Amino acid sequence: MTDIKTYIFHITGMHCKACILLTEDELREHPQVISAKSNLGMRLVEVQGDFGLMSPEKLALELNELLVKHGYHLSVERQEEKRKWSDFFWAVPSALLFIGFFVFLQKAGIVNLVNVKEMSYEVAFLIGIVASLSSCLAVVGGLALSVSASFAKNGDTIRPQIWFHVGRLIAFFVLGGMIGALGSHFTLSVTGTFVLSALTGLIMLLLGLNLLDIFSWTRIVQLGIPKGIAERVYQLKDFNHRFTPFLLGAVTFFLPCGFTQSMQLYTLSTGSFLTGALTMFIFALGTLPVLSLLSFGSLGIRSGAHMSIFFKTAGLVVITFALFALYGSLVSIGVFPPMFNL
Repeated sequence: MTDIKTYIFHITGMHCKACILLTEDELREHPQVISAKSNLGMRLVEVQGDFGLMSPEKLALELNELLVKHGYHLSVERQEEKRKWSDFFWAVPSALLFIGFFVFLQKAGIVNLVNVKEMSYEVAFLIGIVASLSSCLAVVGGLALSVSASFAKNGDTIRPQIWFHVGRLIAFFVLGGMIGALGSHFTLSVTGTFVLSALTGLIMLLLGLNLLDIFSWTRIVQLGIPKGIAERVYQLKDFNHRFTPFLLGAVTFFLPCGFTQSMQLYTLSTGSFLTGALTMFIFALGTLPVLSLLSFGSLGIRSGAHMSIFFKTAGLVVITFALFALYGSLVSIGVFPPMFNL
């Protein structure tokens, strides 16, 4: 006779909609869990299953073993959210040095990173790096780890990982080009171009604020594909076929990552297959180093002692580029004169 019980736990470490997908999927791996439902806004997880006489405290400890590798932690009692304001002591000067360095490279004509009129490939690559250490790491990193674990059982550890990343790069190039080409079929007015540019900037601004981890509402106000579609995409990892790694890498294009979606939105505004393809490809290329380290070396980067400082530094950099994008969109419609010649 089964005794189905429902427990509600508090969870820390969630910061985006990708975290919902990852935590629910990991919790369902527990043999006694029937269903799991995460709530990003409330930072709660509802777990249902046949746990016998197991206490909530002991169950939380068992479930934590599935989540701690991704930087999450369950508890019976709500944990006080502590804002690490001291991190800004290092994050602010680090961000200023980073931005100043690339502005110097821009002035020297080495790169074209800051451009209020359009996003350069250097910006796309940089955003890819930041994404790989935040929302992309949560869900795409989880897929990479699942591929590694699944095929390692059969002694095949390298080839599936290579095909996963190859599939990701090819899909971002082809699908990015298709989005760009789709944009060419729409004759955007000045107002339409402004709306797309401003929306891209606003999404980036929210993502940057989310990385700062000082406003709880930024976790909720995020774009995302329908959860049902994301879950079906993520569940493809359960198919153990030789083409599964390539397919999984390709479908990461559709997973809930705010950075990916902001790049897709910008790509639509380019109206060019080649520009769209290269933008998304270079963005994916920016995510490759960290995701490769994760998949080949089981890199536990989210649990690092200094990651909070890195997230805040990255957040400040992303906010800076978002403000440039918003400023550029306002310049395009004549609200502000072009004041920067970076």
